[in-house]
Amino acid sequence: MQRRSFVLGAAVAAGAATLGAGGVLQKWREVDPGIRAPGRAEGHFLRDLAKHPGRLPVPSEIIETDIAILGSGVAGLTAAWKLERSGHQDFLVIDGPEADGNAAGARYGQAGEYACPTGAHYLPLPSQECLHVREILADLGVILRDAQAERPYYDERYLLHAPDERLLVEGHWYEGLLPPLQPGEQEELDRFNRSMDSLRTSRDARGRRAFMLPSAQASDDPRWLALDRITMRQWLEQEGYRSPALHWLANYGCRDDYGARYDQVSAWAGLHYFCSRSGQAANAADGAWLTWPGGLQPLAEGLARRIGPRRRPGTVLQLQETSRGIEALCMVLRDGQATSFLLRARKAVCAMPLFVAARITPAMATLGFDPAQHLPARAPWLVANFLLKRFPKEKPEAPLSWDNVIQREPGLGYVVSTHQDIRVHPPQQTVFTSYVALTHLAPDQARRWMDQATPAQLLALAMEDLQQAYGWQFGAAVERVDITLRAHAMAIPTPGFRSNAGLKKLQQADGKILFAHADLSGFSLFEEASWWGYQAALKALKT
Repeated sequence: MQRRSFVLGAAVAAGAATLGAGGVLQKWREVDPGIRAPGRAEGHFLRDLAKHPGRLPVPSEIIETDIAILGSGVAGLTAAWKLERSGHQDFLVIDGPEADGNAAGARYGQAGEYACPTGAHYLPLPSQECLHVREILADLGVILRDAQAERPYYDERYLLHAPDERLLVEGHWYEGLLPPLQPGEQEELDRFNRSMDSLRTSRDARGRRAFMLPSAQASDDPRWLALDRITMRQWLEQEGYRSPALHWLANYGCRDDYGARYDQVSAWAGLHYFCSRSGQAANAADGAWLTWPGGLQPLAEGLARRIGPRRRPGTVLQLQETSRGIEALCMVLRDGQATSFLLRARKAVCAMPLFVAARITPAMATLGFDPAQHLPARAPWLVANFLLKRFPKEKPEAPLSWDNVIQREPGLGYVVSTHQDIRVHPPQQTVFTSYVALTHLAPDQARRWMDQATPAQLLALAMEDLQQAYGWQFGAAVERVDITLRAHAMAIPTPGFRSNAGLKKLQQADGKILFAHADLSGFSLFEEASWWGYQAALKALKT
């Protein structure tokens, strides 16, 4: 079953992710996981700086450029790529706390032959409305021909091959992501399918689709916006859906895309999960996915290659408008010691999460953005990469897939980084990447837990799904574990996010400071981040 197309076919109570009794720690005591927390040190420095502004480091260098791009996640890299593609060379990208943001990846092995994600890990085929994504994919060689046709031709190395998904329910694997059905559920699933088909093709009087990417181009018809006043769970209940399998899948979808449960996520966003993707290809099934061993890192690397050397490390501490443009005070933090430089430009593209931008950019308030009212809540995630000496033994019901999901919370299952290679030549080693959205806790509670947890506690949480799938034999196959903590991984589209007045002000900003981040959409997807980066570049090019 594809994530956003519902296939017919055959809830587990949300359990708190806690340390297992003694045995977990005993079995894993010999494993010393590496822990990464991108942005934590810089974030704490900014937080403390607000309390003690006199500690602001004096800049040792002044750099001038025409356009400053502040942040090198997908939005910032897209903005820089578009500037370069448009023939504009006078710009500089400041990386931020983590180069490539949520698209970053990692490599293992003596020659770095085992790539794996530390954040985002797939991209569905973009629809014809997603012109900017198709333009990027064509430039990077992912689309080989007919980029803007109804069905482009893709490089088959990046089209996800079968088996793509499986679900573990009560110790048994099932193909796809739909749990076994109870009597009477099939009729509800048939009705749900018909409803999703209708919504997927619905258009307003102006011809705009009800659900699409980028979401800024979707219909603002009141009948669709009304869905943003309730949660996804409320919508299911109002429509008379009682199927446990359907409720589980809707909850999983919200946790997977938005980092929050379906009783917290806007019904508009929940339905967007099922209805927004309509990509097609000449050489793949409708609704197929694109994936790489390193997640979306190859896309970030491809964009970065187009930018060339116009990029440097740094984190912005202050961003202000001046009579001639903007000034950004930036720092590089090494071993707790900050060195700084001043960046001057005609325009700035503020391509960082809005909760960070709100701390450093006074101009946001003059635009009508009030952090107390308009900042979205953010979901914390944990991503763990397990380098394995060998593949663990599988149960017989369904083969190892790219995405392997366990019917439980808070984990989201694990992906296999070598999946695309297995059909050609099965490797001796592999990397399993475990994803955990800490939806069993409120976001602030989850962040405090992540900040205070020991490496053993983090490892216990990261391995829960893998223990469910393989038992203790999995531990014997592990050679190395690296855990990435993303305390503010993504914005949560709670009810009302589509009418957030502050976000609309930042979306429309066209002055010396421009904004480009998936946060402007209210949820985190490659298609959204790249859209705002693309739009910011077009604005910045105007004289």
